[in-house]
Amino acid sequence: MPNESILSIELVALLLLLLVIGLSALARRLRIPYPILLVLGGLVLGFFPLVPPVVLDPDLVFLVLLPPLLFAAAYATSWARMRANMLSICLLAFGLVGLTVIGGAAIGHLILPGFDWRMGLVLGAVVSTTDALAATSIARRLRLPKRAVDIIEGESLINDATGLLALNIALGLIVSGQMPGVFEASWKLVYLVGAAILIGIVLGRVLHLLLRRIDEPSIAISLSIAAPYLAYLAAENLQASGVLATVTCGVYLGNRDSAHFNATARITHTAVWETLAFILNGVAFVLIGLQLPWILDSIAQADRERLWFVAALFAVALIVLRIVWVYPGAWLVYVIQRHALRQPETLPSWRSTLVIGWSGMRGVVALAAAIALPHTLDNGEPFPGRNIIIVMTFTVILVTLVGQGLTLPPLIRALGLSSRSRE
Repeated sequence: MPNESILSIELVALLLLLLVIGLSALARRLRIPYPILLVLGGLVLGFFPLVPPVVLDPDLVFLVLLPPLLFAAAYATSWARMRANMLSICLLAFGLVGLTVIGGAAIGHLILPGFDWRMGLVLGAVVSTTDALAATSIARRLRLPKRAVDIIEGESLINDATGLLALNIALGLIVSGQMPGVFEASWKLVYLVGAAILIGIVLGRVLHLLLRRIDEPSIAISLSIAAPYLAYLAAENLQASGVLATVTCGVYLGNRDSAHFNATARITHTAVWETLAFILNGVAFVLIGLQLPWILDSIAQADRERLWFVAALFAVALIVLRIVWVYPGAWLVYVIQRHALRQPETLPSWRSTLVIGWSGMRGVVALAAAIALPHTLDNGEPFPGRNIIIVMTFTVILVTLVGQGLTLPPLIRALGLSSRSRE
């Protein structure tokens, strides 16, 4: 007789898999980006009485789902194109994250009574990361120019690390009441990034040498599946960024796959990783939708309408904040590349810049970061505003993922960018 807890886990896993398959097939028929339909399907399913409550475990996201998803996206990324757009990517992954943290704190302080700056910084840091799949899956399907796709994808691969670092610093202000000094924070950032990149390169090099000596495709592919977990855990144990280490390792191996995989193995490897990434991404988006009943239970009935309205207003403000940032950012990149670096660059059009600004969708990493907030402070008091931060984050995900996700395809078509031609 199977154990009841194991049987319950198996049923939930089977239900999630079937839901991912069915809704993805329906999304393809309806020509709707499948991440959006998966989230909406999870929202509806969460209110069915026979469906067991499913509360997102942050460890499931950060230790199980995130490493292979980051690795798969990084593996398919061209280092040459990423390097060519590195200035634009860094302005978004570092500059925009910083603006979102500070701007989110200011907006939260203004619209939420009793929400001080420390709580606002935590909220801003939680919602500062964008989702890698949602925007790029739409952009690639509509054949958006490569440069815009590369910038959106590169940003989402890096800003998980910067956003989580900002969250750690903001949490320190509340949990321990201590603010790190400028030197300490700067050193932490340098170590977090530098050590992670070094770990990713070293591990990628070692795995590359091993893969070149393995003739059996099944063994080689199994090793590649272990790679993101090795990179992530190695970096985290050394207090570096597991996200950046995984991304670095993925980019390193992806740009050398022709050297360690023959043609047959490369086809099989691509098929395995595409299937694995599809399943994990699908589960992640369904889990987002399934959180709504649990989130509703965390806030009082009388506060719900006001809090949802304020949260929606906050989400719109974040969208505006991103759009306001990308235009001067695009101009600054052009000036630096054209005049300081003497590169033959052209100023990006306002149309492609608008699409990049409209592609700041949030996903499961933001929600996991919110749910992972501690329940209590070091002195034993409850963490202030924890439930409010979770509700605000969930609303930002819905507004950006569903609202922007549904409007992005018609926006791209209306702007005449649905092609691969250079501007």
